[in-house]
Amino acid sequence: MSYLTVATIRQDPWIRDRVAACVAVEGSGSPEDWAMGHAWELAAQPGWADAWESAQATHHGEPEYVPGADESVITDAMILSAVQSLTTHK
Repeated sequence: MSYLTVATIRQDPWIRDRVAACVAVEGSGSPEDWAMGHAWELAAQPGWADAWESAQATHHGEPEYVPGADESVITDAMILSAVQSLTTHK
């Protein structure tokens, strides 16, 4: 896990939209605002950076590949767990 990977995840539009969709389904507030306001905490979730780096290594040489849009990298279950955890602890 590198801090650069965490920073990359924080800025990824696919992750942000997927988190916002989760927040909308969960009814945890304004989806886009919530996703933006918790972007660092989300990107730093255990396992997220490792999964991202593994996917990039697997798809090395594929310039079209986007880890944030690949639901097998950071799964919906991982997103839901993080959203629920951050909503409960705030």
